[in-house]
Amino acid sequence: MDLYDRLTARHMKVTEMPEWSNYLLKKWEETFVSHLNDEEKESIFLHSDRYSCGFLWHVFSYERTDRFVGEKAKQYFQKQSKKECFVFYQLKDDVLLLKNASGIRMEDLLDEEDVYIVDKEFTWTYVQTHDSGEFGPYFTHKSS
Repeated sequence: MDLYDRLTARHMKVTEMPEWSNYLLKKWEETFVSHLNDEEKESIFLHSDRYSCGFLWHVFSYERTDRFVGEKAKQYFQKQSKKECFVFYQLKDDVLLLKNASGIRMEDLLDEEDVYIVDKEFTWTYVQTHDSGEFGPYFTHKSS
């Protein structure tokens, strides 16, 4: 069962929006990585196809922004108001818009890799990596 099925089975309103994938990845970078210049982004392999494959969440693993990690990140994510959220991925075009998303649980995300969750206004983000445990999960608020 994929994430869409798990969420709709629990009566969440879920809309698939794959055409928004590139837009959301770009918006995420603009919101949570804008404090880094191009050279700094290159130094943490943010877009690289060498070595670490260019993951946006490298801003967290390379400690280039304030963030919570592991259990603390999960706690902060659970506390957030989740009226409407986007769920999208680094390596696939799947995008979900969740309405009345307060019921999303950590168990829903167990099999998800390189998944980004943001509220509709991009004021916070939760990221679960393919290497959670060693790297992540991560949570942060947008910098003022």
